[in-house]
Amino acid sequence: MVIGIFGENCSGKTTLADEIKKRTDCEVVTGKDYLRMAKSESEARTLFLGKLHDAEDGRTVVYVIADREDLSLLPGGAKRIYVKADLETIKARFTARMRGVLPPPVEAMLERKHGLFENEAADAVYDGAHGEPAAFCDGLEWLR
Repeated sequence: MVIGIFGENCSGKTTLADEIKKRTDCEVVTGKDYLRMAKSESEARTLFLGKLHDAEDGRTVVYVIADREDLSLLPGGAKRIYVKADLETIKARFTARMRGVLPPPVEAMLERKHGLFENEAADAVYDGAHGEPAAFCDGLEWLR
């Protein structure tokens, strides 16, 4: 099974992926980490697409996506989870990640990107600001 977890930076995607990893024998791939699979980007992409294709018939791969264009890597049968969070939560988390200072250009980028995934098809939506990952996963039949 392939599970695509997608949403904005600091929305709660990794926290949710960690909970899924506790429950399943899965591999978690974050963002462009697949590029480490080979020296060239095209070869790494091909290998990663093969891994995702193989996972449809075997081991589970969780792919954590923060860039909208990477949604195209998900195979047609992938389960898709949209992780959302309000802008203030995202800014607060990003500020903490940047040691307490959110530079104006970064704040503007977060504002510009907010809502980028709202219209994407999803099998489930997780509120990364107010949700509880364990309870959310309990409600997903395909994780049992």
